[in-house]
Amino acid sequence: MVFDDNRLLPALFGGQNSHLTMLEETLGIQIQSRGNELTLVGAKADTLRAREILTILWDKLRQGHDVDNQIVDAALRFSIADKEVKAQQQRSGQSMTSNPTQNPTHLKDFAETKGQIIVRKKTIAARSPMQSNYIEAMQKREAVFGIGPAGTGKTYLAVAQAVALFEQERIERIILSRPAVEAGENLGFLPGDLKEKIDPYLRPLYDALYDTMGAEKAEKRILAKDIEIAPLAFMRGRTLTNAFVILDEAQNTTSMQMKMFLTRLGEGSRMVITGDPTQVDLPKGETSGLLDAVDILRDVPEVGVIRFGTKDVVRSALVAKIVGAYDRSDAEKKS
Repeated sequence: MVFDDNRLLPALFGGQNSHLTMLEETLGIQIQSRGNELTLVGAKADTLRAREILTILWDKLRQGHDVDNQIVDAALRFSIADKEVKAQQQRSGQSMTSNPTQNPTHLKDFAETKGQIIVRKKTIAARSPMQSNYIEAMQKREAVFGIGPAGTGKTYLAVAQAVALFEQERIERIILSRPAVEAGENLGFLPGDLKEKIDPYLRPLYDALYDTMGAEKAEKRILAKDIEIAPLAFMRGRTLTNAFVILDEAQNTTSMQMKMFLTRLGEGSRMVITGDPTQVDLPKGETSGLLDAVDILRDVPEVGVIRFGTKDVVRSALVAKIVGAYDRSDAEKKS
């Protein structure tokens, strides 16, 4: 393989050739580099997969996208899933097609991932087809559910979209909320003022906010009450207008709490509800309001539902493997 822009080669190869090493170790091949030329050595099927991945990564770089270890790992996961789907369909005599209504598994879908969110601090590009669908849904729908395992970017992208709309002055406030289930929504016994009481439960939201807006600017906006971070219990009785409202960890809401939250939506507002149905911390016997709401609202066109899978985990390769292992374990127990 010969590449025609030497300026992009360091980003393609990765620091200390880390991207090439990932391809070698995962696909069982050898990659020899000499200037702007790569030679792929190994079984034909594996070298062809490596070539396809490198071509996709190169195209992304030429389009101005960042390529890091997580992007390379995602490409490898989709390539492996592609191989597994092809083998399964060959055994069953089916043709290989991509169904846009379900979680895409094909490397072609990964190659065509184009969604992005632009904030002043950075441009955030989708790292999987479902992330692209999620970004598109948030940009077009009044309410969006993002459902799936940890590490898929559900909360981070929702906060980024909120910051983008705020910076464009299309909304007046950002409201971030989580149910404080671990404290039974009873925060009175915790030490400190309200902010100190709830901060441990809302830290992931702060982290995403600081990364997309900057810590200093975010704190100023919080003090000015342009950004509000509060437990779910504090949403009762309010009408939220001209705001971007995010409910994180929504699997830990009851059906009544979810209905209460959804009906807070006011004029000119958007809502994003995120959660992982496999991580419910509610008391035994209590029904999670997340999937209940998704089922009840399935025919409402203004509501979008995006379902992430293991292949969409972008936090790290290990997280993806952990989630996959637990998914397989759960499937085996059910069978």
